[in-house]
Order: sequence, then structure tokens, then C-alpha cells
Amino acid sequence: MKLYSYWRSSTTYRLRIALNIKQVTYDIIPVHLVKDGGEQFSPWYTELNPQQRVPVLDTGESCLIQSMAILEWLDETYSEPPLLPADHLSRAQVRAMMQLIGCDIHPLNNIRVLKYLSEQLQVDDSAKQTWYQHWVIDGFRAFETLLKRHSGQYCWHDQLTLADVTLIPQVYNARRFQVELTEFPNVTKIYNHCMQHAAFKNASPDAQPDAI
Repeated sequence: MKLYSYWRSSTTYRLRIALNIKQVTYDIIPVHLVKDGGEQFSPWYTELNPQQRVPVLDTGESCLIQSMAILEWLDETYSEPPLLPADHLSRAQVRAMMQLIGCDIHPLNNIRVLKYLSEQLQVDDSAKQTWYQHWVIDGFRAFETLLKRHSGQYCWHDQLTLADVTLIPQVYNARRFQVELTEFPNVTKIYNHCMQHAAFKNASPDAQPDAI
């Protein structure tokens, strides 16, 4: 397998974690999102992903896009260890946690949105930082409430799930953009617990071959 990845991309970070947990062998193909205007806009990459975003996972049979869909495909294709609960109601709860981050927090703060704020709307760095922090805090408040109801060692009781896989990259980004996490003790606890595992450590941005 080939994972087209950018070291700081939280969407590819999610996939690296899941691939490591499943012990699936893969090669990293770096796609630099900033250098020379962004390699994701090149014709060869646009052919792989018409959205011009990372990640792309080349399975050898097909090229898959959209990290949330790929995470589900990985869990369906590589059954051990399972990253979704066994019963349908619990699976829906875990998917809700995933989507809170993947659909409501991350899209407002990814590189194309921040770049648009800076370049097209002429938003200064301070205002852009405020924008970023607002949406992370807003989402984490809801996520923290869900964790109070459902978490144990992990987001869903004591089972490692795709909710954890989705959460950890968002916490990394929050720390990078200096979001104050004091009011989110459960988020912090789960982050610290997950980062003790090799699958998470080895997937971290600073451990990637294209890290700057």
C-alpha cells in the first residue's frame, strides 16, 4: 500500500495511526502542501485525487480518498483489532464522536481555509489564530461532555476505537496553535494515554520522513 501523506496533515495522521494499529505495511509518499504552491495541485496528484487534498491510499486495486471513509474501509478489511464496537448503537455513538471532529472542527481549520482567510480575506495572523482557537474550543466542549458520559481509558470506555484515532491528531493541532486545554481534562487524559502506544507515537508528525 501507498499512503500519499503530508507530515502535519491531521487527516493523514489519522490513517497512519489506524494502519499502525492494524499492523498493515505501507509506504509513505510525501505530498508537500506548501512548497512551490502545493504539490497537491500538480497534474499527477490531481489525477489521483480530484479534490487536490491528502490523503490518498493506494491499495494496489484502487485509490481511496477521504480519511473518514478510508478509516471505515480499513476496519472492514482488516478485522483485528476492531476499531468500532460490536453493537450498532455503540457504533453510532463512536461515529458521532468521529464526525464531531472530522466534520465540525477540522474542516474549519485546515490549511485551505486558513490560507483563504489570509490571502483572500486579508485576515491577520492574530485574527486567524482566534478563528482557529474558537472552533477547536467550541468542538472540544461538546466532545468533553461526551467523554464524561462514555469514556474510560479511551473515548469509548476501555476500547480503542476510531474516535481515539480521530481525536489525537486534533489535540496535536490544538497544541500547535496554542489552544488552552485546561477545561478538557478527559480529552487530555485520553491523549496522554494513547501517546504511550507505539502505533500512535510512530504515526506522529515529527516521526515522519518528510517532517521539517
